[in-house]
Amino acid sequence: MEKQKKKGGCLKVVLIVIAVIVVLIVIAAIAGGGEDTPSKVENTTTGEQQNTGDTSQEDMDGSSDEQTKFGVGETAEMNDVQVTLLGYEESSGSEFNTPADGNVFVLVNFEIANNSDEELSVSSAMSFDAYADDYALNYSLNALMEKSDETQLDGTIAPGKKMNGYIGYEVPADWSTMEIHFVDSVWSNNKFIFEITK
Repeated sequence: MEKQKKKGGCLKVVLIVIAVIVVLIVIAAIAGGGEDTPSKVENTTTGEQQNTGDTSQEDMDGSSDEQTKFGVGETAEMNDVQVTLLGYEESSGSEFNTPADGNVFVLVNFEIANNSDEELSVSSAMSFDAYADDYALNYSLNALMEKSDETQLDGTIAPGKKMNGYIGYEVPADWSTMEIHFVDSVWSNNKFIFEITK
């Protein structure tokens, strides 16, 4: 009789633990939910020059349909975070800081606006992945040395505030397309994808 009570008690404990785990997973899914595809934010400034490559009919009509990749001058928004690729520049380095033979530095300028209710942490090394012609790139401190007078994309953005800065890469001089992925949270699989065509 006592063994049956123990088995019944253990079963109750196991069921309670499983129920608690399920509830925690559901709460985490709801909290981390949000949008999983960024949408384009129309720029309100007129006469702004944008090098965005091909323009679809939807863009020309001014609609803000969801899209997967964004170009120079475009703003993407997801989960109350807006990211704008302001521009990029190439550099062959300086006297004491040059890329490897056959390579150039590419410095990419982003603006990130945090319109959410929580702080947003940004790390040049952890928040960004980049590819040149589909080959993975590493974040380059040497490239950033060419913009030592400018801010790099590292720090925390308070709710309602913005950050502007550069991220640097060393790429083959004959690159034609760069793709940069920004993740707004370590726990998120949601990515802002920006494409630069030379």
